[in-house]
Amino acid sequence: MAEILAVGEALERALALLESGDVVAIPTETVYGLAGDATNGIGVARIFEAKGRPRFNPLIAHVADMDMAERIAVFDPLSRKLALAFWPGPLTLVLPQRSGNGIHPLVTAGLDTIALRMPRGFGGDLIAKLGRPLAAPSANSSGKISATTAQAVANDLGARIKLVVDGGATPVGLESTIVKAEGEGLRLLRPGGVAAEEIEAAIGMALLRGGAAGVEAPGMLASHYAPGAAMRLNAGTVGKDEALLGFGGQRAEGWHHAAAFRNLSVSGDLREAASNLFAYMQDLDRSGARTIAVEKIPFDGLGEAINDRLSRAAAPRDNAQPTT
Repeated sequence: MAEILAVGEALERALALLESGDVVAIPTETVYGLAGDATNGIGVARIFEAKGRPRFNPLIAHVADMDMAERIAVFDPLSRKLALAFWPGPLTLVLPQRSGNGIHPLVTAGLDTIALRMPRGFGGDLIAKLGRPLAAPSANSSGKISATTAQAVANDLGARIKLVVDGGATPVGLESTIVKAEGEGLRLLRPGGVAAEEIEAAIGMALLRGGAAGVEAPGMLASHYAPGAAMRLNAGTVGKDEALLGFGGQRAEGWHHAAAFRNLSVSGDLREAASNLFAYMQDLDRSGARTIAVEKIPFDGLGEAINDRLSRAAAPRDNAQPTT
């Protein structure tokens, strides 16, 4: 079973594992990540192995600073503006790869672009000490609910990895927002921890949506973030054998008879809802209910990212094809 070490005790142990081509589960401001040296093919392969991740699904490479980012990718003016505005933080930029950047091809799934992010806290410190970028998808079995606590990582991947670094519950609770420059504009590939409205305000233009060609970045599979139970969205009623994931102060009809109940935010705060989403989905999944009914959640601000994760969790699971 994986060893769990607090942030203040884990740096040297984590470095040793990464240097040896192994993987480490680490806290970030978004969710826990399963990190491996992005330049080491063995380490990257172990990420895929531990997660059971499809090889065509690319990974995000995490950097310590802009100098490291510039060595890996070519920045256009809009992407550079966003990096300066939101890094370190929960924003990922998809950029053309710089020739000879040393990134192992498994990280990019054969694409000529790379997804880059600069994390806060322990992740940034670890990358700076290592001196190389870390590939770090969410620390969970592929397609399942992302982990927002160290214990959730250990419960899922503990038999397959050696170390989980415990930084407490992650403050954002959703994966990063992913954008890609296209011509004079920016396309939203995945909503996440930075609301689209914040990005649009920073660049002074609307984000492009839809029309992405296949899997260009992590989190674009149609079925993803899924619990064992089925998911039923925008529920106005609740069956007695269903669990209920609520939002705000208005309840679905029959909610008193739900097999289990969690409210993402009693006050209707979307940031609080985002931080609770994956942990509460896991709680309801453990209730034994065969279906989780989900009350309607607004799409504004972080609601767009929350609804994106819920729709992927509810998608059919026998045909996990890339979204378009």
